[in-house]
Amino acid sequence: MPQDAVAEPAFTVSSVDLVPGKPVSRDLLFNESDCKGGNRSPQLSWHGAPTDTRSFAITVFDPDAPGRGWWHWAVAGIPAGVTHIPANASAAGALRKMSAVEARNDWDTDGYGGPCPPPGKAHRYIVTVYALRSDDLRLRQGTPALMFEHEIRTVSIASAQLTFTYGR
Repeated sequence: MPQDAVAEPAFTVSSVDLVPGKPVSRDLLFNESDCKGGNRSPQLSWHGAPTDTRSFAITVFDPDAPGRGWWHWAVAGIPAGVTHIPANASAAGALRKMSAVEARNDWDTDGYGGPCPPPGKAHRYIVTVYALRSDDLRLRQGTPALMFEHEIRTVSIASAQLTFTYGR
């Protein structure tokens, strides 16, 4: 007799700070040069990760920036039992408390660096939460985000995305 297949729930990510159709809060925007934001990382929640998940990672990437795009955030080592991070988890130390490590973003700072596109066309920002089959990526605080992303992808078993836009 064939056994009924049991599908795992879909892996999804959501945010109270990034709601479709609502403007992005100034709190999330970068706060240097001609951008005057709070540079606070967004609240994120995820559900339906595969049962064999050993840890999570998060990236925020702007594919519309000139050249190869722009890394705003990469964090790895979020424990498997975690299903959300609060707003401002990067600067407030919540990620460090759970032993997660943050990359050096393309603003050349460690941790979250919010949106600050040049005036003109709005840019897309892709937030990805990865479920990983490893809890030790051997990544260190301050490693460039592009290297984080490479290591994350080598052990990713699932990912969930949300995209927001911002322009000036």
